[in-house]
Amino acid sequence: MEVKIGVQHAPREIVLESGQSAEEVERLVADALAGKAQLLSLSDEKGRKVLVPAEKIAYVELGEPAVRRVGFGAL
Repeated sequence: MEVKIGVQHAPREIVLESGQSAEEVERLVADALAGKAQLLSLSDEKGRKVLVPAEKIAYVELGEPAVRRVGFGAL
């Protein structure tokens, strides 16, 4: 699933294809915003980790899994 994270005072958002379920990502974000965790830690499809300090999170957008399109005719 696609996850977009807005970080305060950063010109660009962080975009990743998470290997975790929507429910798990939502729980991790809620824990970070509630102060239960100091870092939001998410893993992408390739196993890389993204760590964002909880106090710097501006917004988190959860989307549908991206469909990979190939070729010039794919819209």
